[in-house]
Amino acid sequence: MSTSTPALPRQIRTRASSWGRFRKRFLDPALAHGIMLVTVFFIMFPVLYALLLATQTPQEYYRLQLIPGNQLLVNAQQAWNQVNLGRLLLNTTYIAVVVALGKIILSIIGAFAFVYFDFRGKTFFFLMILITHMLPLPVRIVPTFELIDAFGWINTFNGLTIPFFASATGILLFRQLYQTIPPALADAARIDGAGPLQFLWAIVLPISRTNVAALFLIEFIYMWNQYLWPLLIANADRTRVVQIGLKQLVATEAAVEWHYVMAGTIIAAIPPLIVLVLLQHSLIEGMSLYEEK
Repeated sequence: MSTSTPALPRQIRTRASSWGRFRKRFLDPALAHGIMLVTVFFIMFPVLYALLLATQTPQEYYRLQLIPGNQLLVNAQQAWNQVNLGRLLLNTTYIAVVVALGKIILSIIGAFAFVYFDFRGKTFFFLMILITHMLPLPVRIVPTFELIDAFGWINTFNGLTIPFFASATGILLFRQLYQTIPPALADAARIDGAGPLQFLWAIVLPISRTNVAALFLIEFIYMWNQYLWPLLIANADRTRVVQIGLKQLVATEAAVEWHYVMAGTIIAAIPPLIVLVLLQHSLIEGMSLYEEK
């Protein structure tokens, strides 16, 4: 008995070490991947179900058949023609691009002024800009609508774009970036005879490329999903956006034809998805730099 007793703890330690290696190498990764797959499935289920309905006929989805049909192209063509989806996509793309570019330009100029110029009340004005970030569009919608109506911009692209040009988020994003640029760089440019606009164009803008792409992606998707403001402003066919068109597919007197609605939804999701795929690296990099600062 005395000769076998010291071997027991060693065996226990060996088994514990083997179990630990097995858990670390196989069990923990399998559990983590399983949780991620279940989470992704629940997140993607509405999109997958919409794509499934877009391929079916009413008889198929009323029977809750969870298998793809063969009517995707037919449903997409019908949704496209029913609300003139091509025109709606062009309108929404134009609005999203114009607003994103307008916000980027104003944000760069505003951030550049706050960092490289000294003027009276600079801190006060910057705080006032940040306060506007706490006021979402529904809070400002009545005075903004009255102002747009006074300008005669109802049912115009000016009314759909210009109210969104100002961006406290963009100014803050670029301001944080420009504060990391060494002041000696601006001094050297001033000694070389470069003016503020030359310094902005030749040095500051190339440094801002990642943030520009990240802000463009955020604002493009934000404007693409706008519904309330276009619903109030854009009542004419020539200025209607895609979100209002999708609502028109649902707002019918007869039963809702969900196969057309989902086909139109899938089509409407393609442009922002393309922009996301093209600029996702810049978004991740820009947000990581923003968090570090």
